[in-house]
Amino acid sequence: VQLVESGGGLVQPGGSLRLSCAASGFTFRSYTMSWYRQAPTKERELVATIASTGGTTYYASAVKGRFTISRDNTKNTVYLQMNSLKPEDTAVYYCRKWGTDYWGQGTQVTVSS
Repeated sequence: VQLVESGGGLVQPGGSLRLSCAASGFTFRSYTMSWYRQAPTKERELVATIASTGGTTYYASAVKGRFTISRDNTKNTVYLQMNSLKPEDTAVYYCRKWGTDYWGQGTQVTVSS
C-alpha cells in the first residue's frame, strides 16, 4: 500500500488549496478514505472521510462548509478542496486508508499573510 499526498503550500488567509492523495497497492474503489491533519504541538485529528463510492462524506466541525472531500476511483485518487483557509488550518495533512495503519507521508499547509 502506498499513499502519496501533494498540493500543500503557503497560502494567504481566505485562499484555497487542493490536496491530492494518489493511492496504490490495494483496490482503492473498495475502501473508505480519509484526511487527517496535525498542527504543531497538537494531536493528529480527523478532517474528513469519504465512502468507497463517494456517496457518503463526513467533516469535522472545524472545516465543515469550507472543505470538500472527493475521489476519482478511475484515478485511485482522493482530494481535499480547502477554501476560505484560516491560520488555524496550518498543519501537516495526511491521507489515510480508513481503519488501517496505512498513512501517507503528509503535505504541509501553511496559512499566513
